Amino acid sequence: MIIFDPILWLLELIVDIYFKIVVVQIVIYWLIHFKVLEASNKYAKKTVELLDKVTLPVYEKIKSKIPTVFSGFDFTPFVLLIALWFVLRVIASLRALIAG
Repeated sequence: MIIFDPILWLLELIVDIYFKIVVVQIVIYWLIHFKVLEASNKYAKKTVELLDKVTLPVYEKIKSKIPTVFSGFDFTPFVLLIALWFVLRVIASLRALIAG
């Protein structure tokens, strides 16, 4: 059973990093939407492109199941955050169970 702890730790780390990527993406989109950050800024544009490459495939799968509801407001990132949080809790529980 000791071999599973490093595997679960690595899985938890990957999911946690992905969770943080989604949070950063949400914050950047809000900053752009409220004109705190200019969308024409080359650094902002590159960051948004990079984050989109990482998250859009997952968003597309979620969007196929959950439609946009409020006048174009997209709940997809929030659904993904809840799912990632749930996965993190399951992994943490498994690690605690294995640790004994």
